Amino acid sequence: MITKRHASAVRMRKLVAALPLASVVMTAQALADNELQLEVIEVSAQKRPQNLQDVPVAVTALSGNVLAEKAAFDIFDIERTVPTLSAFQSQSATNSAFAIRGIGTSSQNFGFESSVGLYVDGVYRARQNSVINDLIDISSVEILRGPQGSLFGKNTPSGAVVMQTQAPDFDNSGFFQLSAGNFNLLNISGASSFTAKEDVLAFRVSGFSSQRDGWVDDVNHPDAELNNRARSGIRLQALFTPNDDVSVRFIADYAELDERCCAALTWQDNTQANAIPGKLGTDALLGSPLLGATLYTREHYFNFQTALSDSPRSRMQDKGLSAQIDWQLNDSLSLVSISAYRQFDSYDYTDTDFSDADLLSTTNDADQQAVSQELQLHYSRADFNAIIGAFFFHQKLDLAFTNHIGDDFPTFFAASASELTPMVDGLNTLSALSGGFIAPAAAATPGGTDIYHTANQTQDSIALYAQSDWQFAKEWTLTTGMRFTREDKSLRGEYTETGPGIDGLSMDPADIPNPFAAGPALAAIGAALSSGSLPDSASLAAVAPFQTAGWGFYFLNTASVLPRPPMQESLSYNNVSGTVKVSYQPAENQLIYASWANGFKSGGINTDRIAPGFNPVFNPEKSNALELGLKQDFPEQDLRINLAVHRTDIDDFQATTFTGTGFNLQNAGTIETKGLEVDLTWLPLASTQVTLNFARTLAHFDEFDNGSCWVAYTWHTGIGDPGRQQPSDPFCSRAGDRVGFEPQTRYTLGVEHYADVFSFPTTLRLDYQYTGDLFLDDTNDPYKHVDAFDIVNASWLWEIPAWQSQLILWSKNLFDTDYVAKNGFDVPVQTGKIMAYPGMPRTFGVTVRTQF
Repeated sequence: MITKRHASAVRMRKLVAALPLASVVMTAQALADNELQLEVIEVSAQKRPQNLQDVPVAVTALSGNVLAEKAAFDIFDIERTVPTLSAFQSQSATNSAFAIRGIGTSSQNFGFESSVGLYVDGVYRARQNSVINDLIDISSVEILRGPQGSLFGKNTPSGAVVMQTQAPDFDNSGFFQLSAGNFNLLNISGASSFTAKEDVLAFRVSGFSSQRDGWVDDVNHPDAELNNRARSGIRLQALFTPNDDVSVRFIADYAELDERCCAALTWQDNTQANAIPGKLGTDALLGSPLLGATLYTREHYFNFQTALSDSPRSRMQDKGLSAQIDWQLNDSLSLVSISAYRQFDSYDYTDTDFSDADLLSTTNDADQQAVSQELQLHYSRADFNAIIGAFFFHQKLDLAFTNHIGDDFPTFFAASASELTPMVDGLNTLSALSGGFIAPAAAATPGGTDIYHTANQTQDSIALYAQSDWQFAKEWTLTTGMRFTREDKSLRGEYTETGPGIDGLSMDPADIPNPFAAGPALAAIGAALSSGSLPDSASLAAVAPFQTAGWGFYFLNTASVLPRPPMQESLSYNNVSGTVKVSYQPAENQLIYASWANGFKSGGINTDRIAPGFNPVFNPEKSNALELGLKQDFPEQDLRINLAVHRTDIDDFQATTFTGTGFNLQNAGTIETKGLEVDLTWLPLASTQVTLNFARTLAHFDEFDNGSCWVAYTWHTGIGDPGRQQPSDPFCSRAGDRVGFEPQTRYTLGVEHYADVFSFPTTLRLDYQYTGDLFLDDTNDPYKHVDAFDIVNASWLWEIPAWQSQLILWSKNLFDTDYVAKNGFDVPVQTGKIMAYPGMPRTFGVTVRTQF
């Protein structure tokens, strides 16, 4: 939803129209005599160097130089260039999520694997958020769209993000870069290669430090703004080439993050219902003198202000070692080995009532260790190329999660569950009358209680794969691939509850409080005491649960605070996936292809605390995709058009939606996604380049019988979710609904203009990004619908050849558009209230980059 600066699109058109005139003003000879030529882009999407225009894959390739010139600091900046890629964060920096063509996976639960494969220097990264620091000293980034089921180490159903860092060289090359901007941004990065023995041994060291103030104010912690940046890292490499046939590359890297992430602001309050007179929500209680919390409404959303009892924290450490060996066996055969060890540790603290009332908070402390080994045998000749590979991946996850009950929660519970007050008062009265023979009511929800659980998971993945390209005729190539995957996982969960007065909660049905039975029991006990006789055992048993501390947690309707027995679960899956592609190249500058591919993502085990009656194991996710593509160059017009039409069917899509009482994690039935993608590059003048990246993606649930229901809209209006089949059903059908978080239309229009200014070569870039309307989660709750918005980014690069340097003036979200960053949720124990994550306001700065 946009609340100001609706004219940014008009301004963009005016700026674009002004460029030719600007060129006249800035330079007398604006490169008009230069020869036009489309750039040849080399990619490794099929595990070997190829011209992008010759690869029958929908792929977007970005060089490290382009990323630097656009002031792209992390993977979230890449999203502006690739409309089919979505990248966003939610409660913490650990909860990063990525999607391609509308299909992604929430990282809210550690039991999920990603639908988008992430690779850095050939090494699979198991956690999506582990790449947030990896845009330093980058050689290239490739976004592969569609299932990757036969060529990459880890099978993924929707695509892959492949990053290559700059390798050591024998030219002693390097760079130093300094960026400064608003919000006190200060980024420092650099890299340098060193030659130890000419053509035999070289080293490279690269590092960065990134600091920035937050842009959301917490009124209770004025010196701790939210959404700040505090990151740093270092990468050490060695390249050993003992002869022309063998190359060995060692990499050691370490990166850390310590930030106050992420700010969720009030998108919909619940002080009172919008359409039901007299219906009050928890905000009325929180804002009362009883608790005195600071409240916000939708009108305050884009003031970027909140009030929390505790400031959130996200800390991460990502480190690893890898070794890649390339061995040319003969003219046709080569062997590649990639070995890696990675460790990823994260700690997140979140104020989960999102207010300055001390109600609820969580800590999530996780350690992951992974070992991987991949072997690839490449065969190449004029009309036939093939690769045979084997992949092994072992991961160990140790997770400790705590729900903490704050000191204000007992007051909040007593006021919000006032219907229980007569029963509590009655029990306390009987206790007084009996001189303590009848115990009084125990603390319902004692403050200081910790609801704690651990999850320890091991995973082993083994795969064999092969793919070949056979040019069976002059203009025709057949690509076939197949992969066998074996997945084994096991998880052990332990669950405890500790706190003041907690006598030990129980899931024994006899110990669960029943207020309907307690009323008659109190009357019977009172009658017995009045007559001088002892109460009967049945009446005493009916009130006994209310005499045990923590009994109120049973009325919160959430499994995340309820006791449960230990859990021991395991799973094993085998899968065969593959691809078939036919490419037709009738001319040097034209490629037409058709492909079928399927992908596979392992099933998993829910690492959250869930009710014992729910199955913690969920099934694998599988995809089948059809794609037709055209890659066409028009050299005489300096025009390139790449088109792709696709359809993907996802079976057993793994989904999670927060309902305000817990995360509903399950297989969501089937999803159909289809769309059109257009990538256009045009050089109308030697001094000007125009690019268009357009994506129209329609993603909806074909089947999803047990989806989450509307919460906020129903509470405010009394209108039930049409997907609820029976009034008592806890789930709703989401069949036919749009997949959440994803717009149907996104595109980026870019203009680059080259000119000499005072004998300095300069490049002015403008990028206009349009994002269509979307829903903030998979429920399609009408109150979670947000309108389309547009953003303009700009940069002006000045070359200083004498110093081998560049000066870049840049701004992101130039016109300061207000928008929601695609993610929202129902607030825990505050029915009818929605929080959402705001998009970043305008940033601007200057970058100085020196190369040597």
